[in-house]
Amino acid sequence: MKPVKSKDLLEVDKNLKVVKLGAIPNPQQIVWYAGKQDYSEYPIHTKTPPDEEKAGKWVVEQLLANDRGHYGPLEHPGLIMNVSGYVHNVMVQARTHRVGVSFDVQSQRYTGKRVLKVAEGELSPEDVFYVRPAGFYTNRKGKKYDWTEENRQGKLALALAACKEYANDYYEIGASEEHIRDYLPQGIRQDFVVSFNLRSVLHFLDLRSKLDAQIEIQALCEQMCPIIKEWAPEVWDYYETKRLHRAKLSP
Repeated sequence: MKPVKSKDLLEVDKNLKVVKLGAIPNPQQIVWYAGKQDYSEYPIHTKTPPDEEKAGKWVVEQLLANDRGHYGPLEHPGLIMNVSGYVHNVMVQARTHRVGVSFDVQSQRYTGKRVLKVAEGELSPEDVFYVRPAGFYTNRKGKKYDWTEENRQGKLALALAACKEYANDYYEIGASEEHIRDYLPQGIRQDFVVSFNLRSVLHFLDLRSKLDAQIEIQALCEQMCPIIKEWAPEVWDYYETKRLHRAKLSP
């Protein structure tokens, strides 16, 4: 039986989204400026850069090709994205990467209304909690198992029951969100804003897009890829050809 893959998750779970919020508009020119300044006799702002495409080709040819590994200049241009609908555990995995990366994460102290709406029937459990779709699953440790629709519905029922308990504590005894959030399932969805530089986002993909990574974080990487491609196309073409999914030592 064919295992469920990250692309399968994205096809069935439309809550999973990555949206670009902002970015340095000329990232490859910025890297060109930085790389050129290293050996320029004069302030680099006095130089006229090539256009964005030619600057990108220079970055690849002079800094990256043939495993040169001159990634330092790639740390200057920034990219900001909003990640939504992903399970808490994916946020935790992503947030372990702190060098050149900054996060602001949805707090469960202040976003309890969505849980109350599940309890009251205004939202479905799937809107607020993530449960893997039915299918055949494997992992890097050799686990192989069928996850049935019955299994899936059972976990959604547990999420709904937890929401009702949350609502009961909230309304009946006036418990605070920071207290009763502790008893919600770990499968709650948690949105975040994340900013990368060009080097750190490629570093993130090196680590988290590996084909034996957890499929949910592979799905996150899959949704990030077209954003990076549009932002820095020549650098992306090199990265996709030489590094993506290859589990190389991260730069």
